[in-house]
Amino acid sequence: MPTRAILSISSIVFAFLLTCAAVLGAQTPAAAPQQAPAPSGTSTDLFLMPGSDFDRPGLVPRANLNIGIGHTFGFLKKDPIGDELTVAYTYENAGTHGFFHTSFGSHTEALGVMKNFGLPKTKVVTGYTWIQCGLTSFTGYSHVENRFYDGEALGSVIHFNDHNSIWIQESYNKIPTVPWYTTTGIGYTWSW
Repeated sequence: MPTRAILSISSIVFAFLLTCAAVLGAQTPAAAPQQAPAPSGTSTDLFLMPGSDFDRPGLVPRANLNIGIGHTFGFLKKDPIGDELTVAYTYENAGTHGFFHTSFGSHTEALGVMKNFGLPKTKVVTGYTWIQCGLTSFTGYSHVENRFYDGEALGSVIHFNDHNSIWIQESYNKIPTVPWYTTTGIGYTWSW
């Protein structure tokens, strides 16, 4: 029962945030100058995304800190898999102190492909899917344990201008020998 309740609440909150962002994006004042969309060529994104894991079983909250860089390629715009290639580093606390650092952690280096897509009736809010794979290293034991990492995410981006945006995402993560877990994240992106 608690697992379903927390999953329902997180789904409702995520849907609410997407709806609010879409409504706010659609209600731009007529007098405000509309920013031109970014050119269909290339762009580079630097992102910082702190978040929270809910590990299963038990729904234990954990810190999840992500930093990375992505580059959008104009020639991949019509590719169904993705148009942006990413490199990211994630630190996740695995100790008993929740969000506070302990010696038990996982450090993940991942390569990914992201597909950016527009949403109807707004240019302020866009969506994306993100597939990542990489290597996770578990620390805090007598030796470092390395495992394959796989993550899939669905999210939205609220664009303030051509260079600043906020990301909101929900991701599903799997590491062999570890129960699957989801991550809810919100982050800042600077693009050039």
